[in-house]
Amino acid sequence: MDFLHPPAGGFDLSCLAATPDSSATFAEHEELKAILLAGNAHFDIQAVGEIATRGPSFALYTASIGSRDPLAPAVGFFGGIHGLERIGTQLILAWMRALLFRLEWDELLHRQLRKVRLVFMPIVNPGGMWAHKRANPHGVDLMRNAPQRAESPVPFLAGGQTFGPLLPWYCGRPGAPMEIESAALLNVVREQLASRPFSLALDCHSGYGFDDSLWFPYAKTRRLMAHLPEMFALKTMLEQSHPHHDYSFEPQSNQYLLHGDLWDHAYDQAPASHVFLPMTLELGSWLWIRKNPRQLFSRHGMFNPIKAHRVKRVLRRHADLLDFLTRAAFSAPGWLPAGERRAQLAQLAVAHWRPRRAP
Repeated sequence: MDFLHPPAGGFDLSCLAATPDSSATFAEHEELKAILLAGNAHFDIQAVGEIATRGPSFALYTASIGSRDPLAPAVGFFGGIHGLERIGTQLILAWMRALLFRLEWDELLHRQLRKVRLVFMPIVNPGGMWAHKRANPHGVDLMRNAPQRAESPVPFLAGGQTFGPLLPWYCGRPGAPMEIESAALLNVVREQLASRPFSLALDCHSGYGFDDSLWFPYAKTRRLMAHLPEMFALKTMLEQSHPHHDYSFEPQSNQYLLHGDLWDHAYDQAPASHVFLPMTLELGSWLWIRKNPRQLFSRHGMFNPIKAHRVKRVLRRHADLLDFLTRAAFSAPGWLPAGERRAQLAQLAVAHWRPRRAP
């Protein structure tokens, strides 16, 4: 079966029609539907959940393309977990759109897709994005909604709180089921990524610091992850192939701890025999604010570039990272460390990312 042509049937394309009432949708959701409609001959499209708001309801869409071999490596691209951080969703949508155009002429891309699976979930929190809120329609911060608790003290409120949804960074009611959006993301990871011998995930956010950062588990503890040698090898390859990149690449715990991190939970639930490397891209929005301080007076401006030339620069600059991860997955058998080499990388990685002492 041709990997560029998904199995016939199984998805109703009529739901991808444009929504005529602009108040019942938002730009990124319409762009995603347009991309899925244009690429329906190539993408395997699924609706993995339905999110109700006080107004419209929104489907949670995923789109996959590439090898259907369940043992093939895969890369997942996620965005919009926080409804205010639209630039991460925009980055993924722009790359998906470019991918469709490249399919018409890029033979190298075709070779990659014969051996790699790409999975896209660009808008995890459509209800929050529609309402211009960080949290989902229930007031839950989805990145703090997993059941695990941090092993050391977390920043007050920002590390996750259970007082209630009227305060930010609400984890949800203790003991309650996870939110639909959180559960859907974890199901996509379990079924389409972590079930494979090797997979990567990139979750695009914004809003922290002046610099762009790549964070990986853990956020719950200062202990280092089991696949630290593999992550160190990936970091080294990124530095060698893109020597002028400006990413800070480190465990999230080097910055702060938090309760309920979704990627901690996804990583811990992955089979121990598989290599699953999840990362969070944090686009440093403070730099945009420093260049245009008036953005502080806009909730949108606190987390996204406002001026058109800065939006274009972000979309252009980080496309290389998405390309790099796709190539890394394609070439995984050639660089994944084993034996003595893995032991050497483990020592280097521990020395480089040695856990900081708790304050």
